[in-house]
Amino acid sequence: KAFSGNNTMPRVQLPLAVGLRDSTTYANFLPGANAACCHAMQQAEHQFIYLWGPHGSGKSHLLQAACHAEDQRGGRASYLPLGELLSYPIELLDGMEAMDVLCIDDLDLLVGNLPWQQALFHLYNRLRDSGKRLFVAGNSAPSVMGLELPDLVSRLGWGLVYQLHELNDEGKAEALRLRARQRGMSMPVEVANYLLVHGPRDMHRLFALLDQMDERSLVEQRRLTIPFVRQIL
Repeated sequence: KAFSGNNTMPRVQLPLAVGLRDSTTYANFLPGANAACCHAMQQAEHQFIYLWGPHGSGKSHLLQAACHAEDQRGGRASYLPLGELLSYPIELLDGMEAMDVLCIDDLDLLVGNLPWQQALFHLYNRLRDSGKRLFVAGNSAPSVMGLELPDLVSRLGWGLVYQLHELNDEGKAEALRLRARQRGMSMPVEVANYLLVHGPRDMHRLFALLDQMDERSLVEQRRLTIPFVRQIL
């Protein structure tokens, strides 16, 4: 079933596992220019928040962090990445208003899919009526995304809307060093800069590369140095 907190969902069981990465917490997120959005998501007074921005700007990380945080508070949370769910019946949204926090990712995948847009519109209304929190993310603002259901576009603009920005190179290096520290590794500044010059530019791929370095460093009992990183690259 989809990730949920300490309680199971009352009526719906998803037909596949949707897990959260352990690393996707607020403590592991370097906000950069996205500090206001990160702060707002951690405040319980905001019922609806919409995030948009390019791939790698941190949308999925923040959605999953919200689920981790709600679970730590003892509430119920679910993370629904539409890219993994659209091949299943829309009835899987039934009962989701029981979640204290519901996070829906990849909204742009609903363009051209009116039944799913209608189902999400009705779920939005149920969440509003039950006082539960909804965080949604897509690659562009709702008004220009191309969704065919005007009522859904209107609902998505009711709450806070934040555009997320990718980190610059200095921020990416700092994010790599932060993630390394969280994993118990020491990454010198020169190693982080070397990775940015010679490795992938996308933060998802950079973090995946960091996972590989962590495993290799444990097996070979080596520190993160430029020669070591060069071997892995």
